[in-house]
Amino acid sequence: MKLIGRTALITGSAKGLGRRTAIELSALGCDIAINYVTSRKEAEQLAEEIRSIGRRAIAVEADISKPDMADKLVSAVESELGGVDILINNAGPFIRERRLFADYKPEEIHYLMNGNLVGTMLLDHRVLPGMRASGWGRIIHFGFGHAGEARSWPHRAVYAAAKVGLVSFTKTLAMEEAASGITVNMICPGDIRGNNKEKSIVDVAGMIDEESPRGRPGTGEDVARMIAFLCLPESDFITGNTVDVSGGLDPIRTDLIKPR
Repeated sequence: MKLIGRTALITGSAKGLGRRTAIELSALGCDIAINYVTSRKEAEQLAEEIRSIGRRAIAVEADISKPDMADKLVSAVESELGGVDILINNAGPFIRERRLFADYKPEEIHYLMNGNLVGTMLLDHRVLPGMRASGWGRIIHFGFGHAGEARSWPHRAVYAAAKVGLVSFTKTLAMEEAASGITVNMICPGDIRGNNKEKSIVDVAGMIDEESPRGRPGTGEDVARMIAFLCLPESDFITGNTVDVSGGLDPIRTDLIKPR
């Protein structure tokens, strides 16, 4: 258990990719702070599941799209678990309906920007003093495939702008905090949908995804394994990167390559 004694705060972790990440990190020895907005039942069930394997776990309600929530969330983790060694910024609102930028309401623009960029920055800012004091920390941001290229993404203007801004912030924070023993990286999952977000790789063996160049659906395990790798003590030389976990899928242009 290479991460025993470490505490991980994972936003949006009652379900989906966050849940799968919580399970992966707890198996490596982490105590886990589960964050939710509305999924209290699922969050508490996950906390109980993690406690059953001998790790500490709490569930904390907080909406990171609201500026005052970062301090509340981290303070709760510090009070119950002693601090945050690993911060996984999984939560981030997404509007799947495709629409032109001109069709967004101003409040929707603020919601997407706060939830995907500003809230993440405020959480990072809140945990940095503790990580600096201990000389160790891991921060993971979430993006989308090819976010590092800053290409146009029609009908996703606000979400894409927030995540591309987060790419620059990831690289800057990584440089600023490297000497403090803190690494900062971004994970860019492919289009992993529905129940697949919580599945293992073995669960999709033999399944076909015609949109994926790899030919199979992506799973939560694909993403969680990469996050776990970046959190290991030996991964301290890997920082400031955007890592696609997408099976080769281009979310902006999916018609370029088809599986053979």
